[in-house]
Amino acid sequence: MALTSYQLEVVSAESHLFSGVVQRIRITGVEGELGIYPGHSPLLTMIKPGMVGIVTTDGKEQFIYLSGGILEVQPTAVTILADVAIRGEELDEARAREAMRKAQEHINNPSDDVSFAEASAKLSKELAKLRVIDLTRGVHR
Repeated sequence: MALTSYQLEVVSAESHLFSGVVQRIRITGVEGELGIYPGHSPLLTMIKPGMVGIVTTDGKEQFIYLSGGILEVQPTAVTILADVAIRGEELDEARAREAMRKAQEHINNPSDDVSFAEASAKLSKELAKLRVIDLTRGVHR
């Protein structure tokens, strides 16, 4: 009999954000986009800043921002160990936009206090937060 779901755990250093049975998830690993379905081959990989899109067994989708971390996939269980994880509805859009603006300023006007690489990484994280906010609201850009 084919598997139709698996157990998902999303844990950060600060909290246990999600624990439940899901149909599938989508997440960005260091090698690119991943779709994890029931019975997926075992996998251990680093994840990039972005989001995990979770489809629960009732077909509802939710989004969690991840600043990076590790994804472990086993045939009947998946664990995401994130550096920082925040539910989409808990993200502050105004704060993310302001942090994005500051990161863009640092990229456009380099200084000794913030390197280009640091500003680029910050910009990437803030863009990911805004994407999660949009997806959580049901707005697809």
